[in-house]
Amino acid sequence: MTSVVKRQAMIRQAIVVLAGALFGTGLLVSGMTSPAKVIGFLDVTGDWDPSLAFVMAGAVAVYSLVFSWISRRGGNPWFDSQFHLPTRRDLDLPLVAGAALFGLGWGLAGWCPGPGIVSAASGSVDAIVFVVAMLAGMYAHQRWSTRVGP
Repeated sequence: MTSVVKRQAMIRQAIVVLAGALFGTGLLVSGMTSPAKVIGFLDVTGDWDPSLAFVMAGAVAVYSLVFSWISRRGGNPWFDSQFHLPTRRDLDLPLVAGAALFGLGWGLAGWCPGPGIVSAASGSVDAIVFVVAMLAGMYAHQRWSTRVGP
């Protein structure tokens, strides 16, 4: 491996660490790592807490602006040979079932993967249990899907 390639790999890894730290900080600051806050947002018939809607709207706005800028810029990404955008536009049973299972888990536990990992890193026993269960589910799905096939 040449020194230029090694340097590019180190820069790529540093950017990944910084992006992860920024994302985790955003989750902490916004309250997304608090299951009570998330469940309060999802409880539209009870004591509804709309604050996470503003967090989500802010995230969508930033993403939209950056994606628009990147799309107009043209060319390739900085650290890959091409952009990897989804090409499928149809809905199938595994997608719908997975989305329903994700939503059910989010509503019951108050965590989705990102906030769960951030909370687990802070030492929350409940979050650690959530992350272990999530990883076990991912492993079981991977094993099942390789046996069944596409």
